[in-house]
Amino acid sequence: MIEDIKKNAEKILGQIDFKAEIGLILGSGLGVLAEEIEDPVYINYGDLSNFPVSTVEGHTGRFVIGELSGRKVIAMQGRFHYYEGYSVQEISLPIRVMKELGIKSLILTNAAGGVNKNFSAGEFMVISDHINLIGDNPLRGENLDEYGPRFPDMTEAYSKELIKTAENSAAENGILLRKGIYAAMAGPTYETPAEIQFLDTIGADAVGMSTVPEVITARHMDLKVLGISCITNMAAGILAKPLSHKEVVETAERVRPQFIRLMKDIVKNI
Repeated sequence: MIEDIKKNAEKILGQIDFKAEIGLILGSGLGVLAEEIEDPVYINYGDLSNFPVSTVEGHTGRFVIGELSGRKVIAMQGRFHYYEGYSVQEISLPIRVMKELGIKSLILTNAAGGVNKNFSAGEFMVISDHINLIGDNPLRGENLDEYGPRFPDMTEAYSKELIKTAENSAAENGILLRKGIYAAMAGPTYETPAEIQFLDTIGADAVGMSTVPEVITARHMDLKVLGISCITNMAAGILAKPLSHKEVVETAERVRPQFIRLMKDIVKNI
């Protein structure tokens, strides 16, 4: 893995003349933010060494590198998921590469189902903490000592400083920003009503199939992390209707203007 990390970082650095400050991971239906990046350099995942490829609708499958709100950023326009058949170690590879490219902070976005009954589809939630129910950990196996310790602390997985920045940006832009705990499940099935009841009982406010492996990897390397969920639907059993990925993408598209405004302001103020 270290060889792939170094090789891919070297290839990307050969196509840009600066070091990135902030990494962005754009979830289902949220890749539109990458279109706001100025003077972009595009690098398709398929052109990199032993790199996963996005297979899900709403995930373009490339790095977009340039300037956003006056900051040098590298954005993943499309991410990878455990349910696609990738290992959590493979999912962690892009985070390692972005670290090599110079990022100090990582902003992750995702589409999530609302577990908290006070939430509504179309709202945003800043992640205060997470529950890993995927059943695996990207740090399992030999530790990559040059990147971080064998037993990294997860007391503050999500930076309190960056959470405050996000809350201020939301307030300044008149956007409702919820705050809560994100639970990660393996997928690809949506959860059963009984599973959602369980998640509610253990304290989850939203549920999805991503983000947590990437956060663990980022914290292993001491990156500051901010997580933003777009609540694209209420989870199973809360509303009397079936769930679909089409609804997820449609809701993300509906809140696109607010999402872009919020994220650009956050990036500017980090």
